[in-house]
Amino acid sequence: MRRILSAVCLSLITAAPAWAASCITSQGAFNGYKQAFGQQAAASGVGQRGLQALSGTQLSGITWRFESQPSSQTGVSYGDPAQFLAKRTGGSAQAFVNTARSRMERNAGLFNSIEQRYGVPGSILAVIWGLETSWGGYTGKTNIVSGAVTLASYCRRHPRFEPHAVAALQLVDRGVINAGTQGGPSGELGHMQFLAGNWMRYGVDANGDGRADPYNATDALASAANMLRQNGWQAGQPFGPGTRNFNVLSAWNDSGNYQRAIAYAAEQMGR
Repeated sequence: MRRILSAVCLSLITAAPAWAASCITSQGAFNGYKQAFGQQAAASGVGQRGLQALSGTQLSGITWRFESQPSSQTGVSYGDPAQFLAKRTGGSAQAFVNTARSRMERNAGLFNSIEQRYGVPGSILAVIWGLETSWGGYTGKTNIVSGAVTLASYCRRHPRFEPHAVAALQLVDRGVINAGTQGGPSGELGHMQFLAGNWMRYGVDANGDGRADPYNATDALASAANMLRQNGWQAGQPFGPGTRNFNVLSAWNDSGNYQRAIAYAAEQMGR
C-alpha cells in the first residue's frame, strides 16, 4: 500500500510556504532537507511532539536503498497470480490460501461484523492482511517517522509523499504512534501497513476503546474495509478482474500483480 496517495493527504499541505523543502538526491543533504521540512510541517499545524520526533529522526538507510533501486520495486509481471503469491510468500499459493481461510474462520464473528458494516468480504481482508504482515506476524522494523521523511525527501517521490510524512508527525502529536514506533520502510503502519495520511483519513475505532489503533487487528481490518468502501467497493458484487470491485483494489495497491493475487486468493478461499 505504499504507493497510495489519497486526496486528503494532499490537503494536509494546502499551500507550499516560501520555505518549502526541496527534494534531495544525496544522503548527505538529508539534514538540510529535514530542517526545511520541519518549518513546513510547523506551518501545516504539526505540534511540539511531532516536531521533536522529527528533530530526532535520521535518514532511513533501507528506505533510501529501496528508492534508489527502482527496478527492485517493479519486479516481474506475473500472468499467473498463484505464481506471484508463491514468490511473495515464500511458499505455495495453496498454503497461503489455506492459512488465510483458517484466519478468517477463527475470527468469523469479527469478519462478519466488518462485512455487514462496510460490505467488504472477510476473504478480501484476510488476504490483504496476510500479504501485508503475515497476519500481524511482522509489521516492520523501520522507524516510521524516519521512513516517511526519508521517502518524502527523495526526488523520485517528492513531493507526492510529503503529506504522508506530515501525517506521521501528526500521528505522533495525537499519540497514535511515538517517535520510536516501527513499521514498514516507507512509514507504513500496523497490521495492514497503512500510509500515515491514509490512516488519518480512513482509520476507525472498531473495538470501542476510544482510539483508532493501526496496531490493533480489529481496528486495522475495519479501517481497510472502510478505505475500500470509500473508494467505491460495492457490497455483494463480484471482485474478479474486469469488475468494478477489482478496480477498487488499485486504491490499496497499484500493482497489477498484487491486485490479481488478492482477487485470486479470495476467490480460492470461497471454494
